Amino acid sequence: MEHTYQYAWIIPFVPLPVPIAIGVGLLLVPTATKNLRRMWAFSSVLLLSIVMIFSADLSIRQINGSSIYQYVWSWTINNDFSLEFGHLIDPLTSIMSILITTVGIMVLIYSDNYMSHDQGYLRFFAYMSFSNTSMLGLVTSSNLIQIYIFWELVGMCSYLLIGFWFTRPIAANACQKAFVTNRVGDFGLLLGILGIYWITGSFEFRDLFEIVNNLIDNNGVHYLFLTLCASLLFVGAVAKSAQFPLHVWLPDAMEGPTPISALIHAATMVAAGIFLVARLLPLFTVIPYVLNLISLIGIITVVLGATLALAQRDIKRSLAYSTMSQLGYTMLALGMGSYRAALFHLITHAYSKALLFLGSGSIIHSMETIVGYSPDKSQNMALMGGLTKYVPITKTAFLLGTLSLCGIPPLACFWSKDEILNDSWLYSPIFAIIACSTAGLTAFYMFRIYLLTFEGHLNVHFQNYSGKKNSSFYSISIWGKEGPKAINKNFLLSTMNNNERASFFSKKTYQIDGNVRNMMRPFITITYFANKKTSLYPPESDNTMLLPLLVLVLFILFVGSIGIPFNQGGIHLNILSKWLTPSINLLHPNSNNSVDWYEFVTNAIFSVSIAYFGIFIASLLYRPVYSSFQNLDLINSFVKMGPKRIIWDKIINVIYNWSYNRGYIDLFYARTLTRGIRGLAELTHFFDRRVIDGITNGVGVTSFFVGEGIKYVGGGRISFYLFLYLSYVSIFLLIYYFFNL
Repeated sequence: MEHTYQYAWIIPFVPLPVPIAIGVGLLLVPTATKNLRRMWAFSSVLLLSIVMIFSADLSIRQINGSSIYQYVWSWTINNDFSLEFGHLIDPLTSIMSILITTVGIMVLIYSDNYMSHDQGYLRFFAYMSFSNTSMLGLVTSSNLIQIYIFWELVGMCSYLLIGFWFTRPIAANACQKAFVTNRVGDFGLLLGILGIYWITGSFEFRDLFEIVNNLIDNNGVHYLFLTLCASLLFVGAVAKSAQFPLHVWLPDAMEGPTPISALIHAATMVAAGIFLVARLLPLFTVIPYVLNLISLIGIITVVLGATLALAQRDIKRSLAYSTMSQLGYTMLALGMGSYRAALFHLITHAYSKALLFLGSGSIIHSMETIVGYSPDKSQNMALMGGLTKYVPITKTAFLLGTLSLCGIPPLACFWSKDEILNDSWLYSPIFAIIACSTAGLTAFYMFRIYLLTFEGHLNVHFQNYSGKKNSSFYSISIWGKEGPKAINKNFLLSTMNNNERASFFSKKTYQIDGNVRNMMRPFITITYFANKKTSLYPPESDNTMLLPLLVLVLFILFVGSIGIPFNQGGIHLNILSKWLTPSINLLHPNSNNSVDWYEFVTNAIFSVSIAYFGIFIASLLYRPVYSSFQNLDLINSFVKMGPKRIIWDKIINVIYNWSYNRGYIDLFYARTLTRGIRGLAELTHFFDRRVIDGITNGVGVTSFFVGEGIKYVGGGRISFYLFLYLSYVSIFLLIYYFFNL
């Protein structure tokens, strides 16, 4: 067994030959490399599958043996400094390795078909394989320096993947925004690493945990400085996991291809921040102020992400804000010290969100087949609807992913989210109320996405070749009862052409007119002629894209079983508790990992009721078009005309504008940070150009004129030189005489 652990260092490097071979092949034999491009996809899947099997073997050993293994070797040694590299195999490492490899394989298989038409096919798989290598290296790292190296590699891969279509200005802005935002967190992480080394003299996790505990017990460290260093470490995780206030890059990251969105939101970049906090939790546990900060940031992110997802039109952006909110739950659990619940929700959310993003990619792929428009239109839920009978497999998979994220039993997220909600009641009733309320919001906005996308009638209709238009339909939203009125042409153009992706720290805020809200889902007649094959209705995706969806459906159906309590020696445990026993004992040596089944069921009734309430409200407001008039009449019966109706409309407008405009946070950053930095840059440029360069240029110009003047003085005549000499002596004598009077 130790022999297997000793060679676990090869895990990060197994996928590495693919990007190396693609790069060398494109450089030396580009034609042959491009002709064999399907081979590279097969190689990527094969190598990552080998890593998955190896990781599964290590996970089984972890569950059965409950051991932690670390292997290091010296990299640099001198009298004052020693740097060691190695790998650490513990429950956290094995869980993350399984997560990265399983989701990664599904994304790679899906991408083979999704990216088949793209000229950057080989570049895409090179980036993806290198991203998997970087993430696997991160989770197996044994010290802070090693983590920081792979941390930056993950960030670089994210930059390349988000800006994959770099010729599009929007994608270029999005990857730059992600890069700059994460540099803020990375700088804080670097400062925190240096500060912790200053305190402990070590980068190794086990050593610094033990040293910090001893220093705190013996009052050998300034507590404020230690808290500051630990908080800076957390800043790195805040940026990577898109937590408030460094979350602004995540929605714009949707400019990359959809498989990249699935990978970022499930197994790579956002999971890296959660992993870092989980890895450093023994350090944070002895600093209560940092734990309170983690839980506070988590609960703010939970609410913010859920509210910002309420009114988004872009299906991928809605899912991105959902990711932000769900990772807030995970961060909240870590701040509460609920290590098991946090990792459990990280696992279940990863598979559920990977399914939802790949499902959204299947929808977008189908819509582009009939619409042929830019991604803004194929991703706009206002132009969807009625897809159930056209894409039944995608619809079923998406529905199961939606139910899982809503917390409906027996799907995956029910088990993990319910555990977090239960622990929050013990930690803080205020946090628990907020978390439970947000669970209802989650069910609401997720079913809003589902209903707008799949239910009702197909919102996109075409002129047939005879020029006769199909009839248009209109749906009634909660904002008003318009019926089949003539839709303002300017509104249609603004709806179809409005680019909701803000540019780099966008300065633009979208003011939503009341008439626009009254036509929330116009069934638009669109004329489209293209030079490629199109169909009248959206077709189902190919089998290569559907296979990962079906496999992920199996995951969300059964992965929750690792959290189901079972009886072992009279004690109710679950597989996850047994798996995490070494890490839990490291955090809480005297903890009891048993689970009370009856208490669990009792608490679950409350959380499921909240989820069903959110689903009920979403169904009431976004049901298919034929019943919208009755639904609206039911709602309006509670809010009569008059002051109450005015207050109701104002509340709805405030909520809608808050959500649609991203909580005005991007606008605030644009008017403060971006404008301030640009102003400082302009001032610095002015000082450099006018003052620094002015002095230098002034000296040069002065020297030039002085030289020109002296040139005419030196004529070569001795009598003229004697005249000048006598003149200077006379002037000097006169000055001397007047000063000595």
